Amino acid sequence: MSAVLLPLLTALAAALAGGFAMTAILYPRLRQAHALRRRVDRIAASGAEIAASPQDEDARRRQLAVEKSLRQLEEKRSDHARQNGRLTLGQRLQQADLDWTRQTYLIVSLGAGVVSALLLYLSGLPGVVALPGGMLGGWRLPVIYVNRRRNSRFRKFTAGFPGAIDVIVRGIRAGLPLADCMKIIAAEAPEPIRSEFRTVVEEQMLGMPMPDAVQRLADRLPLTEARFFAIVITIQYRTGGSLSEALGNLARVLRERRKMQEKIKAMSAEAKASGGIIGALPVVVAFVVWLTSPDYISLLATTFTGNAVLVASGLWMLMGVLVMRKMINFDF
Repeated sequence: MSAVLLPLLTALAAALAGGFAMTAILYPRLRQAHALRRRVDRIAASGAEIAASPQDEDARRRQLAVEKSLRQLEEKRSDHARQNGRLTLGQRLQQADLDWTRQTYLIVSLGAGVVSALLLYLSGLPGVVALPGGMLGGWRLPVIYVNRRRNSRFRKFTAGFPGAIDVIVRGIRAGLPLADCMKIIAAEAPEPIRSEFRTVVEEQMLGMPMPDAVQRLADRLPLTEARFFAIVITIQYRTGGSLSEALGNLARVLRERRKMQEKIKAMSAEAKASGGIIGALPVVVAFVVWLTSPDYISLLATTFTGNAVLVASGLWMLMGVLVMRKMINFDF
């Protein structure tokens, strides 16, 4: 009997000892969590008492209205994102401020593909390499051009938007209506802010409510700054409050956000320079070898094995460049 109980008692004693040891180790954290939970309960209870007091009933109702408005805006934005998915060609052209039609875009793509294939063929590459290169150029070059114009337009809007909000704030504090302040921006602000606010003013003159007009602005420009502006205007129209104060705080937040972006850009400049040097080094070395020993490197262009090695090396280089670009670009 003792031979059976002894292992059980030993195991029980070891389990109790382990439990006591873990409790002793985790006790400070458990105590902090318990204290934090009690503090949260006290704050919640005090908040309920304050909300229940008659003098703060209006503030409580306004807070609930703001929360409801934010919830509705977020649901509307989520539904809009699910319905649209990726941007269509027409939307990207509109955001890039290009008046191209779909046929124009196809003609530009075809021309870019033909020019790319001719340049590759005239440079000495065989047709088996020039033809896929031309197809790739016809596919990617127009996309790169449209994206560059689109991103440049977005940067210009982001840079001048806090100043436009300051104009609205000063106009409201001077007694002007919001619509008149937007007309001033639509007439005097630099592009692309002038054209976008002109569209907002024209939509409002046609009978569209101001919250819907600024929401369409945020849809045309998928920027955080435009979405913040639309949320502030919508909440003010639904719940009331000081619009000048809210827009002034928004302008200050946008300026601080831009300062943070510039700081991140400065801190990542060294990594970007290193990535550019590493990505350009194989191309530069190949060019120098071609200048010094053309017969040695011409095998890459004159033999099938060399073409395969060249294509595989190009793909690996492209993957490396994309990985480095992903590592040094910060989503902010």
